Amino acid sequence: MKFKIIFVFALFWTVFLTAQETNAYQKKVLESTEVDVLMSYYAQDGIHSSVAGGDGTEELTDFTSSIVISLPVKNNNVLTVDIGISAYTSASSSNINPFDRSGASKDEDDDDDDEEEDDKLSMDKGVDEGGANPWYASSGASMSDVLVHGSANYAHSSEDRNTIVSGNIGFSTEYDYFSIGVGGAYTKLLNNKNTELSFKAQIYFDKWRSIYPTELDSYFEDGLDDGFFEDVDIIGDPNYPGVEYNPSNFSLNTDEHRNSYALSASFSQILTKSIQASVFFDVIMQEGLLSTPYHRVYFADKPDFYIEQFQLADDNEKLPTNRFKLPIGTRFNFYLNERFVLRTYYRYYYDDWGVTAHTASVELPIKIGQKFTITPMYRYYNQTEADYFAPKEVHLSTQKYYTSDYDLSAFDANQYGVGLKYTDIFTKAKIWKFGLKNIELRYNHYNRSNDLTADIVTFGIKFVD
Repeated sequence: MKFKIIFVFALFWTVFLTAQETNAYQKKVLESTEVDVLMSYYAQDGIHSSVAGGDGTEELTDFTSSIVISLPVKNNNVLTVDIGISAYTSASSSNINPFDRSGASKDEDDDDDDEEEDDKLSMDKGVDEGGANPWYASSGASMSDVLVHGSANYAHSSEDRNTIVSGNIGFSTEYDYFSIGVGGAYTKLLNNKNTELSFKAQIYFDKWRSIYPTELDSYFEDGLDDGFFEDVDIIGDPNYPGVEYNPSNFSLNTDEHRNSYALSASFSQILTKSIQASVFFDVIMQEGLLSTPYHRVYFADKPDFYIEQFQLADDNEKLPTNRFKLPIGTRFNFYLNERFVLRTYYRYYYDDWGVTAHTASVELPIKIGQKFTITPMYRYYNQTEADYFAPKEVHLSTQKYYTSDYDLSAFDANQYGVGLKYTDIFTKAKIWKFGLKNIELRYNHYNRSNDLTADIVTFGIKFVD
């Protein structure tokens, strides 16, 4: 794998180094260094936790920050470096091990409104705060994590600026997952730059560091007599007297790799002075461990067992080791007048797991004066159910593949948002030696028909040297 990465990267690097410009007076592709500082805050909640087998809290918050630096290299080349960090806290993933706390993870000084809301939740779900249950976060190590990512992209433009060749390499890592990717792109401008044709290839080599639901891992290692089970009381199903907990379908993953291969093509055309259109498609192949090791599954033909209020898993999810994806889409941008621009987007998605999806979005940037733009936006999404999805306790233990991850269920989703952007083309405001070029703030609210809601705030600021 390392040899493939080094070979691909070296190939692109050789192309760049042998395609340097000879005209010292030619205008640069990028006149000066640009620095983008990007931040986002994401918060979600729902009632179909995959960690708890399709029934439990999906509460999660994530804060992400990154810095993107674009550097001109001589006249014809641009080096772009992107480095970022993402920190999340998840009540859902904390329940990979829900048994390491004696009550809900709530501050003692919660206000009365919060207590009333939690009491109502407890009554609705038939649980209490006195022990492990899928509706409250545990204090386990998996409750929070940090993801670090970085990438570098090197782009070379021909002297006539009609051809762009680029290559990239990047990585990301978190506590149970590591990914490294390499790729390249070729873009050709035709018809006095009114037509653009692009091709892109990308490869990701990923590696799981598998963690499993505590009860499955402990049973596999020690059985019911030692380790974790030695100090807990299992509540058996009264309909199956004398039957012991036995997740016989479960086994450890012997191969933890996941590779993804993507080929993309796009065609963009300026149709008139007011209309620009583009079409695009991707061909994506994935192979390896495509399931998530810590997602629980409960079978309809197995008895139920509990520790406190948490139901012990019958197995973790099992999915095929190959997946083919084909997204196809189009964009139309309409310049209405000097104040309004209409941007539209549509994408059709198909994969061989039985999922088909439609995405449509519209944005209407409205220019207010010389420096401000406000952008209302809306996005609609619809997908069908994957062949291997079923809600909690619907799958049978005799099936080969199964998941209760509601990301693979059938649902509709609506997203509403607004953005505000400030632009100063003369970069009059300065921070150190960098001029402020633009600031943008966006807010979106997301709502899914299977009871997942989320709020997303993004902030970006661009500086130029």
